[in-house]
Amino acid sequence: MINPFAARLAALLFLFTALTAATSVSAQQPAPTAATATDVSDRIDQLEEPLYNPFVERYLLDEVKALRTELLNTRAELIEKVVDKELSVADKTMSYATDTVTYFFYLIAGATSILVVIGWNSIRDMRSQLTSLAEKRVNELVVEYEKRLKFIEVQLQQKSDIINRNQEEIERTNEVHSLWLKASQETSQQNKITAYDQILDLRPDDVEALSYKADAVLEMQEPLWAISLCLRALKLAPDNGHPHYQLACAYAEIGRWEDAIHSLAKAIEISDAYRDDASVDPSFSRLRDYEAFNLAVHPEEPETTDS
Repeated sequence: MINPFAARLAALLFLFTALTAATSVSAQQPAPTAATATDVSDRIDQLEEPLYNPFVERYLLDEVKALRTELLNTRAELIEKVVDKELSVADKTMSYATDTVTYFFYLIAGATSILVVIGWNSIRDMRSQLTSLAEKRVNELVVEYEKRLKFIEVQLQQKSDIINRNQEEIERTNEVHSLWLKASQETSQQNKITAYDQILDLRPDDVEALSYKADAVLEMQEPLWAISLCLRALKLAPDNGHPHYQLACAYAEIGRWEDAIHSLAKAIEISDAYRDDASVDPSFSRLRDYEAFNLAVHPEEPETTDS
């Protein structure tokens, strides 16, 4: 079937081509080099037909206008068909979605009816059971985390107590250290004893403070007081040589020679440095003639004498 629009377009193109060819032929004719008024008048008198035909141009213009109108109508029809097609597709899609949702709800309703018929709980019962189960689980989690938080709180409290005790111990250590420096710089035995008492107030079990206090007491000619202090120190640290040495000095001051030599032997057994101290200590001046003292302080001298 021949499209009338295409046929009209072809005819219009053929006519336009013919006109173009005639124009080109007339253009190819050689133009007169010079024309006078007489030539123009003769040419006008000899005309047999008009130089142009306005009906042909009008026909072409009408055909072009008709073609543009038909083209616009065709485009409008095409747009209308495309829109109708899109609307049809959207309508089918909406219908399909609506049917799917409807069938889905039908399926749920049917499944629920089946569950109720065969003896299961209703949706409300299931919801209440799920709610109670969730609340039970949440309560268990809350209790568990409360226990964990309580444990963490106890640990934090313990660590806080340890930190506080360490801070107090550091402060006490600094104060004790300053008191030791003060005691070492004092020349008066009474002031030294005061410093040692302050140290013992901070640390009642300080064996060194008791021993050095006993030494200061011996310098003040108070051997019985020194013996009490040394015995107290030895109860706290039996393996400490300094209290044994100070106890030996105190025993020597009151004339208990055997006890003095016994305590001195224990001090020397712990540390040989007390041999040199005992050899020049004035507290043992009356013991230097005793063989047991010399054996304890100078164990090599008897062998040298025999040789």
